[in-house]
Amino acid sequence: MTEGLRTFTPREIVSELDRYIVGQQKAKRAVAVALRNRWRRQQVEPELRDEIAPKNIIMIGPTGVGKTEIARRLAKLANAPFIKVEASKFTEVGYVGRDVEAMIRDLVEIAVRLVRDEEVERVQGRAEELAEQRLAEMIARKNAPTPPAQPPAQGQGGGQMFGPFFVPGGSQPQATPPPTSELERIRQQLRDGELDDEEVEVDVADNASPFMQIFGGHGMEEMEVNLRDMLGQLPGFKGKTKRRTVGVPEALEILKQQEAEKLVDMDRVKNEALERTQQAGIVFLDEIDKVAGRQTAGSGPDVSREGVQRDLLPIVEGSTVSTKYGPVKTDHILFIAAGAFHVAEVGDLIPELQGRFPIRVELDSLEKADFVRILTEPQNSLTRQYEALLKTEGLALEFTDDAIEALAAYAQEANTRSENIGARRLHTILEALLEEVSFVAPEMSEDRLTIDASKVRSTLQPILSDDELARYIL
Repeated sequence: MTEGLRTFTPREIVSELDRYIVGQQKAKRAVAVALRNRWRRQQVEPELRDEIAPKNIIMIGPTGVGKTEIARRLAKLANAPFIKVEASKFTEVGYVGRDVEAMIRDLVEIAVRLVRDEEVERVQGRAEELAEQRLAEMIARKNAPTPPAQPPAQGQGGGQMFGPFFVPGGSQPQATPPPTSELERIRQQLRDGELDDEEVEVDVADNASPFMQIFGGHGMEEMEVNLRDMLGQLPGFKGKTKRRTVGVPEALEILKQQEAEKLVDMDRVKNEALERTQQAGIVFLDEIDKVAGRQTAGSGPDVSREGVQRDLLPIVEGSTVSTKYGPVKTDHILFIAAGAFHVAEVGDLIPELQGRFPIRVELDSLEKADFVRILTEPQNSLTRQYEALLKTEGLALEFTDDAIEALAAYAQEANTRSENIGARRLHTILEALLEEVSFVAPEMSEDRLTIDASKVRSTLQPILSDDELARYIL
């Protein structure tokens, strides 16, 4: 595998996904096998390696059941470049929309940032030493007494001879570098925080480009980025800096960042990012069902829908996309498509595109038992999030088991009575439940609050019983 990527067995991948996503074992197994196949492909002989295509996946299920979260957690687990795009954002050339190749360019940008952050982390120790040294020298020069001007030496006539030319004025005294012992003393003061109240002047990059504000609106982002890159190569634009007066702690962070950038080999970063995009990139195509219409009468919205599919086809099949970092082949990028498919069916996609998604996984709708597990099992569960938020106010929040059961029941009821939005319903339920507590928490004298089933019922039942109110809140 390319450098920096992590490898796990399928069972380990599913186990890691279980920490954040409840249920959906079929989908987890499918993505685990797809990820493991990438590692397996790297182990085969080179002549066969290029012939092994990724097994792209279509996830079918209603909103809020974990489709996006599975793909996002998978990419994070593998440390792979990942991008989520809505298929409906792209439309056939000639209609309003973005070019489908833009998602690959965006994926490369993400890969560059990912690899660059890894390199910065790798050189962080050395960058910190150099930044500390620079800051110590700046403080020493700032605090050093200004040397008196020296009169010209006798017989020099107040000037110097450079060949046949005479330059008036004596030579200026050179600043004496601070002694090593003085620098070490200042560095120790920096580490001890004794100089945190002082201020120094540092040069920072000047990224202000007022005239760039003429660009704006949808679809102009790429032109602006490319124009910035071109201008950056012109004299007077590249490396432009401005001087700022900042506190010592902020100055240290600025200098650490500058030193890290000097130590990072950007050519290596770009090459590694291109390789990682091609071999490990993951593109999550959401709302694929929104472009699943077929062309029927030669006019109307279906023309655009089928046009999007035909534009997507070469990217998914494997093509070369030009980016500012170099060409990128999409042959081995993993594409995970997802959609509710309430109206359209997978069979409504054009046959060529269907053939490029050989694995189809149906995700289960969430029931009350699933909501209970979602509220309690994941390590980033909503109940833990609210407990952590209110703990910052000195309030210990606790949910009883019967409160969790009641919340799950209300979430299921709200999904049944109105639009089924899956686990996202828990966000609205909990926000309605804790709205008053969140508002008055800073003023509460109590340091502990227990939420039980009666509290849940007294707060949520009036809302659910009023159809007009529930329509907007739950």
